[in-house]
Amino acid sequence: MLKTRDVARLLLALLIALALGLPAHAAEFEGRQLHVIWALPFAGLLLSIALLPLLTPFFWHRHFGKIAAAWSLAFLLPFALMFGASAAAGSLGHAAIAEYIPFILLLTALFTVAGGIFIKGNLHGSPALNTSLLAIGAVLASLMGTTGASMLMIRPLIRANDNRVHKVHIVIFFIFIVSNAGGSLTPLGDPPLFLGFLKGVDFFWTVQHLFQQTLFLIGTLLGLFYLLDWWHYHRREEILPIDPTPDSRRVQFEGAGNFLLLAAIVGLVLMSGFWKSPITITILGNPVGLPHLLRDAGLIVVTLVSLRWTPTKVHADNEFSWAPMQEVAKLFAGIFLTIIPVIAMLKAGIEGPFGAIVGAVTRPDGSPDPAMYFWATGALSSFLDNAPTYLVFFNTAGGDPVALMTTYASTLAAISAGAVFMGANSYIGNAPNLMVKAIAESRGVAMPSFFGYMAWSTLILLPLFGLMTLIWFR
Repeated sequence: MLKTRDVARLLLALLIALALGLPAHAAEFEGRQLHVIWALPFAGLLLSIALLPLLTPFFWHRHFGKIAAAWSLAFLLPFALMFGASAAAGSLGHAAIAEYIPFILLLTALFTVAGGIFIKGNLHGSPALNTSLLAIGAVLASLMGTTGASMLMIRPLIRANDNRVHKVHIVIFFIFIVSNAGGSLTPLGDPPLFLGFLKGVDFFWTVQHLFQQTLFLIGTLLGLFYLLDWWHYHRREEILPIDPTPDSRRVQFEGAGNFLLLAAIVGLVLMSGFWKSPITITILGNPVGLPHLLRDAGLIVVTLVSLRWTPTKVHADNEFSWAPMQEVAKLFAGIFLTIIPVIAMLKAGIEGPFGAIVGAVTRPDGSPDPAMYFWATGALSSFLDNAPTYLVFFNTAGGDPVALMTTYASTLAAISAGAVFMGANSYIGNAPNLMVKAIAESRGVAMPSFFGYMAWSTLILLPLFGLMTLIWFR
């Protein structure tokens, strides 16, 4: 069987060929030239991500890197044969330098910093306290990412409620609010929004255009949660006679220095968005601006400093492991490669191979339909990774960040909202969902099955998304 390191050598060889002087775009190609069959590696990878962890979890966790590599080669090698090694190397280099490396460096920095903070102490899980913790988590999600906020907040929330009989609803609403909806206001909050930032969307655009929608969704969910939690809390025999972890009103943050590093991450991303410099450096045929180089170098420094600062005990208490980041890095390497022909075909518009998809989200007058973009993006984000889904529909809508931020602002808002909010519709819609589920189950919470969870999301979330469509995305 082809090993992951062998695949890495093949990809590296293409990059070396480019670095040695092959022109980055010696053999240009257009989406109109391609057949829909070029989308099969991308579709195959996404379906593998969605289904294999459920159908064959042991096989998936042992071989997900090889699976991603196989789908990547299923695109890259035929592409090199048809359009030439230089075009393949150019596409690979652009995907790596312009998108994949900045994306992974940010996620790694946020993951490391969040894993270096441990909330010590135990509080009494009353409805008011639980609602407050969910609200705090929602705010943190847009500052340190939905994954970081989820990993930081889920353990103290479960610990605060470990003397209660009914805890499932607490974790489910945590997934709704902290692991998904809370990440909608900045590019730091959720991977699809950072991809939009890399494509040219302004840092504060999302908070300006999604604040009302986010406030409505999170506010309504917090209200519903409080009522449901109050009902459970006041039921007979809800509170266990013995608390597994006695209450302590003294809450401490261990590894608190990582909050300074979190501020540094925010500053680095803001700097790269606002500082315009004429200085660029060409790396593997791709021009990279000085602000972006300094941002990425700074993120590496932040990651290393966090690992150096954080006491070993904090990592142990947080059960910190590189396994989640390794999985994300390998899978997204495949996603960023296999999505190349998909984006090219979508950019071809109505006349391209995906003309039917473009037509389905386009009004008769040729303008995009925000409601269709909201539900189309959301439907795929419910079961596939929301980052590539965002990229697909970002490019379906034209891929021009200036036009999407102005003339078609409602369309970009619909794409962003669909990608972030509807990731909560299933366990596999967003990476933190399954991580929170696993942590809850390891602490004795009997979480619902895949379809049991979807019964909750269908009953609670879909009506709210319908109202949002009528109010904002008509």
